[in-house]
Amino acid sequence: MISLWNALPGAVAQGLIWGIMAIGVYITYRVLDIADLTVDGSLCTGGAVCIMLMLSGQNVWVALAGAFFAGMVSGFVTGLLHTFMGIPAILSGILTQLGLYSINLKIMGKANQAINVDKFDLLVSLRFIKNVPFYKNTILLVAIIIVLLIGFLYWFFGTELGCSLRATGCNDKMARAQGINTDLSRVLGLMISNGLVALSGALLAQYQGFADVNMGRGAIVIGLAAVIIGEAVFGRVFHNFAFRLLGVALGSIIYYLVLQFVIWKGVDTDLLKLLSAVVVAIFLAIPTWKSRYFSKWMRKGGQS
Repeated sequence: MISLWNALPGAVAQGLIWGIMAIGVYITYRVLDIADLTVDGSLCTGGAVCIMLMLSGQNVWVALAGAFFAGMVSGFVTGLLHTFMGIPAILSGILTQLGLYSINLKIMGKANQAINVDKFDLLVSLRFIKNVPFYKNTILLVAIIIVLLIGFLYWFFGTELGCSLRATGCNDKMARAQGINTDLSRVLGLMISNGLVALSGALLAQYQGFADVNMGRGAIVIGLAAVIIGEAVFGRVFHNFAFRLLGVALGSIIYYLVLQFVIWKGVDTDLLKLLSAVVVAIFLAIPTWKSRYFSKWMRKGGQS
């Protein structure tokens, strides 16, 4: 039990970092109604760009900005494949993700690149969880970043441009009838989403001390799990858009806490991805099950 308790701060920190990625997934999945698989590649791109910029002598803020920009470029490519070339959104994400694998290898020069927390001024690190001044604590710093991001996104999606993105996701045909350039909205939404995913990848690479070409594999499953868990747990409480984004970040923390508990119970770690996929599949199926089976049962119960 003591080992589980000692591992909880690390799980919370990792959940917060992945929570930024989950917010990016929420923008495409819930706001734009697009299942974007680019994130499996853009997460690694963010980490690779951040690590290589810092290794070349840039400070951490320039490295984070570079990672965010690289993620936006990834989203831009997916958006062009989808809108300009007419390729379905899910296939566009797969194509970009596939191309990013080679690009990430070229950025790093090899399959992985490490960075030493003792030699570089990192913003977050696994070693900044305990026994450090509060202003260096990874949990506090990432929590502040998430609050600032949610505040900015809440403001942005309240603007005319942000509302056009939401209208595009709600009803594409109606949005076009109102004079909204839906192609531009999709491209912009994908850019913002993948920018956040790459920012998460940059923080994750710093946290774990390295960037690896496979670090984004399965990221979409973790992002969807965080979105689904956040909506299931906080959906009835959080109705405001900003609080929904907060619920997604909290969902990511819950996911990693559950993951840590499963590991502590001795479950084979090789099965964790399968467990995540099953959890996401069940939560995604719940609305269908409710309308298809439970509503009929309720109607029959009411008639009797």
